[in-house]
Amino acid sequence: MSGSPNRPVRRRTFVLGGAAAAGTAALAGPLAPPASAAGFGYTDDGSNYVVDTGANLVFKVSKTNGDLTSLVYRGTEYQGYGGKNSHVESGLGTSAVTIAQSGSTILVSVTYGTLKHYYAARSGENNVYVWTNKADTSVSATRYIVRVKAGLFLNDEPDSYTYAPTTVEAADVFAKADGQTRSKHYSKLRVVDYDYIGWSTGAVGLWMVRSNHEKASGGPFYRSLLRHQSADGGGLYEILYYGENQTEAQRFGLQGPYVIAFTDGGAPSSSLYPGNLTTSWADSLGIFGYVAAGGRGKVAGVGISGRNTAYAYTVGLANSAAQYWGSARSSDGYFSIAGVLPGTYTLTVFKGELSVHSASVTVTAGATTTLNTITIPSSNDPGNASAIWRIGTWDGTPSGFKNAALMTYAHPSDPRAAAWTGNVVIGSGGETSSFPAYIWKDVNSGLLVYFKLTAAQAAAAHTLRIGVTTAYANGRPRVTVNDWVSAIPSPPTQPSTRSLTVGSYRGNNYTFTYSVPAAAWLTDTSQYNVLKIDVVSGSGTTAYLSAGTSIDALDLLA
Repeated sequence: MSGSPNRPVRRRTFVLGGAAAAGTAALAGPLAPPASAAGFGYTDDGSNYVVDTGANLVFKVSKTNGDLTSLVYRGTEYQGYGGKNSHVESGLGTSAVTIAQSGSTILVSVTYGTLKHYYAARSGENNVYVWTNKADTSVSATRYIVRVKAGLFLNDEPDSYTYAPTTVEAADVFAKADGQTRSKHYSKLRVVDYDYIGWSTGAVGLWMVRSNHEKASGGPFYRSLLRHQSADGGGLYEILYYGENQTEAQRFGLQGPYVIAFTDGGAPSSSLYPGNLTTSWADSLGIFGYVAAGGRGKVAGVGISGRNTAYAYTVGLANSAAQYWGSARSSDGYFSIAGVLPGTYTLTVFKGELSVHSASVTVTAGATTTLNTITIPSSNDPGNASAIWRIGTWDGTPSGFKNAALMTYAHPSDPRAAAWTGNVVIGSGGETSSFPAYIWKDVNSGLLVYFKLTAAQAAAAHTLRIGVTTAYANGRPRVTVNDWVSAIPSPPTQPSTRSLTVGSYRGNNYTFTYSVPAAAWLTDTSQYNVLKIDVVSGSGTTAYLSAGTSIDALDLLA
């Protein structure tokens, strides 16, 4: 099947995670050791260094500012839209740019103040390997964007607004004629969910293969923009620090490589994926801040006890300089995290996305730090507490609540969303799926939960818990139980930017607790007690940008 010269056939867009099989990735992976391919080398056209990989890829780097000014694959130019190049942030400005060849590798080095940036080509490969070393805040964020010409890859995915002319929010959330919302923010994916992002026509694939994110911020569950498609063209991103919905301070130092990879339509080679990619060929290139495999260590845990086997567990390592993570084996909790920079880290065990255990671990170069079985104390998992009733599950996410899945790739106003209102009767069935994932001051504040108590239960005080995953504009729940009204709780620390409307519930998990006295309950056991949940805040604007919060779980303890 083929398209017309002016409009490629629309094909399925690839957005795949680490478990995805690599497709027909001709010349997509590292060749070790690569022979010198015919045509491999570089020239100087006066304005750019022109690098020919000796395969099917020729790219140019500006000698003035380090922009990637051309990406020609099999004779077709892919780079550029709106008169803009591909670059760090929105372009670096005047930089010192040099080039050198070392055997089968060509390295372009860019220095802009304290920031250093690198492009590498390997003989016979259709890849551009990219590193960025950010030393301080003189560059506001750490983002690389590959700008792709319009019309080469067409799609109608949630992060495409080519056919979405109506603005819904700010200048980055749009609606199609049928009301379905689109935004560059609507990737659906957490960092841990994907190894690469991009498009395929079936004959050509263009991908951004992410780095290991050791110098990024936000951890394995961070959500950010990854890709977009508009009438002007497309963009592929490597986001290492983005000011939106951040839960951690910025990390500095060398990050990479991330890889711009072309294929003959299939997925990029799995040898390029973070955790698989080896770069011994870069050890002697002089990349500032580069640490070879021999200068790194490993952490391995023999198991984790005290898990709820209905959930996936992740182990993270983090300090101010670096972050890493790995999956715990479902059978016994075994985990292994390799390629770790030396240092002392906080080790965190996550049940889903909820932290249930932490400890300190030290990593040394060239060695494995082996940990004995980690035991999660029962009290660390709120799901272990005995409850009279519970809505949702304590896993650090709004999963299972009404509209929760849709909100990672749509605006709350999207017509596919069920009504954000709706009260819940405990014992009626389907309580979690009927309860909204998000609550806003202007939209659905005042949700009601109806429940009955036995005489013994009504004779005692109980603790009510509401777990949240993030909040916008300091939104937090104040509760009323029958005639008893709680105090207004203090707001926990949360990101100050948009979250609930741009595809992310990921903030700082926090549990609000309310000590409800026995006098608050109805003494007639045939009557329903009524819990009312209001969102309070002195901040925010209106509608879906009024103060709001995302729900993890709520329960009344026995």
